[in-house]
Amino acid sequence: MAKRRSDALVSAARAGDQAAWRELYALHHRRLTVWLRSLSPGDAVDSADDLAADAWLLAAEKLGGFVGSDDDFAGWLFTLARNLAANSQRKAGRRRTDATEVEPSAEMWGLARDDIALVDEQDATRALLSHLSSREAEVVACIDVVGLDVASTARALGMKPTAVRVARHRALVRLRKILSESDL
Repeated sequence: MAKRRSDALVSAARAGDQAAWRELYALHHRRLTVWLRSLSPGDAVDSADDLAADAWLLAAEKLGGFVGSDDDFAGWLFTLARNLAANSQRKAGRRRTDATEVEPSAEMWGLARDDIALVDEQDATRALLSHLSSREAEVVACIDVVGLDVASTARALGMKPTAVRVARHRALVRLRKILSESDL
């Protein structure tokens, strides 16, 4: 791949050039993830990889408003990531969460023991999933129903892990709204 002029990379990415976006990602992602791992831990559910992915999503959303050179992009990206990490730390303080080992057990997760209750739960799950697009329903089914992780879900559905996270986030927002408006 040919070298780009110093300020052309962000401009090309802003114009929709996927190769330019991939090059920006290749230039900065590893450093961003290593840097996020070096920060004090925030909420236990937010890993450095998750925060980096969120920073890239936010950068993609806000790239149109970014003003600066290719060299300025790294600082801007790291600022977005730092703000997300700070939010994670505040969230951890509010939740007071600590990472602990969890041993799965039927009683802990409230799994039903009789077959009728299992069928009712499956019907309710199917009813909720029917409100989603097929892509979102597949993602929620893989992660939240079956228990696959994001990487396994991405491989199973032929998607990128970031696309899986976005689809899940959108689906959960839609499901929360549906559940708050009805009594499913």
